[in-house]
Amino acid sequence: MTEFFHDCTTNERKREIEELLNNFAQQIGAWRFCLYFLSSTRNDYVMMYSLTVFENLINKMWLGVPSQDKMEIRSCLPRLLLAHHKTLPYFIRNKLCKVIVDIGRQDWPMFYHDFFTNILQLIQSPVTTPLGLIMLKTTSEELACPREDLSVARKEELRKLLLDQVQTVLGLLTGILETVWDKHSVTAATPPPSPTSGDSGDLLSNLLQSPSSAKLLNQPIPILDVESEYICSLALECLAHLFSWIPLSASITPSLLTTIFHFARFGCDIRARKMASVNGSSQNCVLGQERGRLGVLAMSCINELMSKNCVPMEFEEYLLRMFQQTFYLLQKITKDNNIHTVKSRLEELDESYIEKFTDFLRLFVSVHLRRIESYSQFPVVEFLTLLFKYTFHQPTHEGYFSCLDIWTLFLDYLTSKIKSRLGDKEAVLNRYEDALVLLLTEVLNRIQFRYNQAQLEELDDEALDDDQQTEWQRYLRQSLEVVAKVMELLPTHAFSTLFPVLQDNLEVYLGLQQFIVTSGSGHRLNITAENDCRRLHCSLRDLSSLLQAVGRLAEYFIGDVFAARFNDALTVVERLVKVTLYGSQIKLYNIETAVPSVLKPDLIDVHAQSLAALQAYSHWLAQYYSEVHRQNTQQFVSLISTTMDAITPLISTKVQDKLLLSACHLLVSLATTVRPVFLISIPAVQKVFNRITDASAQRLVDKAQVLVCRALSNILLLPWPNLPENEQQWPVRSINHASLISALSRDYRNLKANAAAPQRKVPMDDTKVIIHQTLSVLEDIVENISGESTKSRQICYQSLQESVQVSLALFPAFIHQSDVTDEMLSFFLTLFRGLRVQMGVPFTEQIIQTFLNMFTREQLAESILHEGSTGCRVVEKFLKILQVVVQEPVQVFKPFLPSIIALCMEQVYPIIAERPSPDVKAELFELLFRTLHHNWRYFFKSTVLASVQRGVAEEQMENEPQFSAIMQAFGQSFLQPDIHLFKQNLFYLETLNTKQKLYHKKIFRTTMLFQFVNVLLQVLVHKSHDLLQEEIGIAVYNMASVDFDGFFAAFLPEFLTSCDGVDANQKNVLGRNFKMDRDLPSFTQNVHRLVNDLRYYRLCNDSLPPGTVKL
Repeated sequence: MTEFFHDCTTNERKREIEELLNNFAQQIGAWRFCLYFLSSTRNDYVMMYSLTVFENLINKMWLGVPSQDKMEIRSCLPRLLLAHHKTLPYFIRNKLCKVIVDIGRQDWPMFYHDFFTNILQLIQSPVTTPLGLIMLKTTSEELACPREDLSVARKEELRKLLLDQVQTVLGLLTGILETVWDKHSVTAATPPPSPTSGDSGDLLSNLLQSPSSAKLLNQPIPILDVESEYICSLALECLAHLFSWIPLSASITPSLLTTIFHFARFGCDIRARKMASVNGSSQNCVLGQERGRLGVLAMSCINELMSKNCVPMEFEEYLLRMFQQTFYLLQKITKDNNIHTVKSRLEELDESYIEKFTDFLRLFVSVHLRRIESYSQFPVVEFLTLLFKYTFHQPTHEGYFSCLDIWTLFLDYLTSKIKSRLGDKEAVLNRYEDALVLLLTEVLNRIQFRYNQAQLEELDDEALDDDQQTEWQRYLRQSLEVVAKVMELLPTHAFSTLFPVLQDNLEVYLGLQQFIVTSGSGHRLNITAENDCRRLHCSLRDLSSLLQAVGRLAEYFIGDVFAARFNDALTVVERLVKVTLYGSQIKLYNIETAVPSVLKPDLIDVHAQSLAALQAYSHWLAQYYSEVHRQNTQQFVSLISTTMDAITPLISTKVQDKLLLSACHLLVSLATTVRPVFLISIPAVQKVFNRITDASAQRLVDKAQVLVCRALSNILLLPWPNLPENEQQWPVRSINHASLISALSRDYRNLKANAAAPQRKVPMDDTKVIIHQTLSVLEDIVENISGESTKSRQICYQSLQESVQVSLALFPAFIHQSDVTDEMLSFFLTLFRGLRVQMGVPFTEQIIQTFLNMFTREQLAESILHEGSTGCRVVEKFLKILQVVVQEPVQVFKPFLPSIIALCMEQVYPIIAERPSPDVKAELFELLFRTLHHNWRYFFKSTVLASVQRGVAEEQMENEPQFSAIMQAFGQSFLQPDIHLFKQNLFYLETLNTKQKLYHKKIFRTTMLFQFVNVLLQVLVHKSHDLLQEEIGIAVYNMASVDFDGFFAAFLPEFLTSCDGVDANQKNVLGRNFKMDRDLPSFTQNVHRLVNDLRYYRLCNDSLPPGTVKL
């Protein structure tokens, strides 16, 4: 063993040793040697190995062990444990305990009747209490929810046996904890005069009715010796595990709860830690940490109870008592006194304790607040006051985030309460108004450098997390969600709190103009003193955050409340328009500053955020437009044209991307959401048109170019709101749109001529760039028009027609360049989704035919097997286009069905069927599913008349070989490890059954039904797709329910007969245990029982020594 774990041993030698050890463990009498090793060696490796041999023997081979040997093992191992438990290393001791518990799991109470009484005796004898508690916790872990395979009957029996013992066990544990507490609190009966001893606050008298419990909780915390600490921590760990599975009932007594709360105080008692550090020795410091740990364990017990949603009536009173005691602790933690601020007190507490406490508060609000709020004696508002103090004094950002989550839960609770009982809206809001306004003000202060600079500067604004946001963005976003939820409940308060703060920072920003001086190379900001620069930096950061806040609230000014809140919204929008114009006119984004690395990004960010905030109000502008249409349009026109004056200067290659994109997004919103009729006649908009269509102008970055083209196309294509069809000026707009698209696709259309004349060859890379740039723009235009009116789509297709034909002509030339093919197919896919009606049948047929001809078997193989992910993407897009085609209800595309199915089954499927990689499979099966789902009559010609005449709907079957091949492919996919594909395909079959009665069709019922059931049951037995247990169970039920008689009489016996690894007697038991239930819950329970027991019997049989006679 030492050689095996030595650094210098080679892997080769390690494998040899491993083989030797494994062979030894498989020998029938190996356990006797291991017993000798355990009692005679002090080498940890040898002991651990010997215990592993026992573990394997008990869990895998126990059935075949002679009963004499079993008795010997049952008596020797516990003796060994008793003799050496003080000297063994803890991990060996724990492993030995687990091995003994494993025997109990197999043999108690029948063959090992004193298993549990031994544990209780160990706990009651002071010398062995810790050992007994370890055994008890292991028993709870291993027997209440056994991991290893046991028969279902045995699992149920164990649970029942344990539940019978719960009352005794809880009594014992309560006794242990109370005894330790009482024994040690005698010495601490005279509390030292300290500010914490008279801790009964005003809140208490009203929270805790019984003065005795208040007094109890006010006793000083006893100082425990190491041994008592250890015993209490083991007892609390046992309780936490027991609470995770026992139901809430009277056996959890008030005295037990009170005792747990006594221990929860260890976590929030700073004085005990102070004493530890005053006495100086490191021993005492460790003690202080250990005591904190007792608090953490006690809170874990409380949270286990709290997380149970189902509370029996008789337990509600206990809960109320628990809350009162926890809020006593919360009050203790957040108490301000002249020595400690709340924050410094929270900083001194154990981090895990704070985490547990926050978990408790979250469970209280999410699970129990509904229940508790109705108790007249429960002071919810005072609770919120404590939660407020607790939230805003959190020592870490994570802690603060967790508390904000709790407030979000609370605000959601209030919102849904008000929605469900509109009558009491005023009463509810009046009760909580002060708390909500306080919360809002404080959250807003927390996001401002002006009030919270030190903390905010710690936040990272560089690295992205899994949600693609930085720590600072997450902080801001979570804070703004709380602000928005308060706004929803108290709109006027929220607005009057936020707007003045925004105004203050805007004044600073708008005042920068007076500090701008002209220098040789351009404009410079004449603010140089370090302190002024720092103050400006903070103010700009705050302005940026507040602009985001104002944008986040835009949704609360539209809809039914538009008129009521009109003036507030107008004020905001006018300010935003003014600010964006100011930024663009004095070109703050190009200004030189004293600290360019800090102030320049700040100025750009404020400018970008002001555009984004204005964009958030585009729905409000659209509503304003429809309300003021025809009268008093002057104010509206000036808002829009001023906004355009702010946007146009920014659409340039000289502007930073962040700012450029914000401007483009705002332009898109004006064109798409607001759609004013006069937009195209504004000079600024015409300037943008000229810039984009001018061939000599420098192209913007891809994303910006796409957005600007989308906006310009939408200005011409989207119908104007509030105008009848005859005033839409379609003819003029159509001509303008055609010339816009013509300009955008000029280079692309020339490629066709070049392809025809080889001597004028454009270099390949340039060609690829032209294809990429043009198609990305055209695809985006089509995608954005796809949901619009027929007229808009018609005009769009007329403008695009030539480019589409060019694409089809170029396609064959690039079939071996998968990156180009990928972009072309993306474009065609978007066309099929958005404009297939406009393209017309003949041209669509031509496209499909071209694709079917190009994607030969060789081409598919090349794409899938040799071109990596891009090649697979190409094939996936092609299949997606076919998905759109097979879904078309019109008859014209039906002739393509045979060749589409042939392509799938004869060309694509053979290439991918055996590949482990999931590429292409999901798309292929979706195409097969859509083919069946939307073309059911291609396979089953049912006529109403026939079914009436025959009385039963036995339809004729057509194209049977193709149907069978498709079903065969679905069946194969269930034998593969890919869980996503399995889930998707199971869902497809179930959908076909729900919609088209797939399982009832004669061909399925007679030739496939039980094959599918068999495959699904095998998958359950092999545990290969355990995450989908529930879905598989339901599918088996739906299939079996088509023919229950056949399932019980023929399939089940046949399935059991074919099972290997179980004998005839066991098969009979399995068959008998499968009850003839025909309802879904009982049936799936029977399926899972069958699967579990079949696995268990196989395990037992594998463990029998060779040649065993089976009775």
